[in-house]
Amino acid sequence: MLRTLLKAKLRGGRLTGTELHYEGSIAIDRRLMEAADILAGEQVHVLNLSNGSRLITYAIPAPAASGALALRGAAARLGQTGDEVILLTYAQVDDLEARSFRSRVVHLGKHNRLAGKTPKRKA
Repeated sequence: MLRTLLKAKLRGGRLTGTELHYEGSIAIDRRLMEAADILAGEQVHVLNLSNGSRLITYAIPAPAASGALALRGAAARLGQTGDEVILLTYAQVDDLEARSFRSRVVHLGKHNRLAGKTPKRKA
């Protein structure tokens, strides 16, 4: 049996922009992607705490240290610059691995800078 578990969470972030006329996605600072172990093209759930919307899209790397969290394409209609968001990714793991699996939680501070994260998962 496979179980779908939270793989990573970026919390405390704020949208830095929107770009409607773009193929859909969310641009994420490359350093934040590395800290949360998010790959380019990986499915990302975006929870907008400012307006209550939830959307599913995919990650596109933005320049490292830019602090970028920018909605693009149709997703741009679901947020505004400054909205507080949480980004989630999930993984499917077998039942045995699921029992020791640890999600990675990355906390963001001012300007979407890294504020802390949980330790890396066991291999």
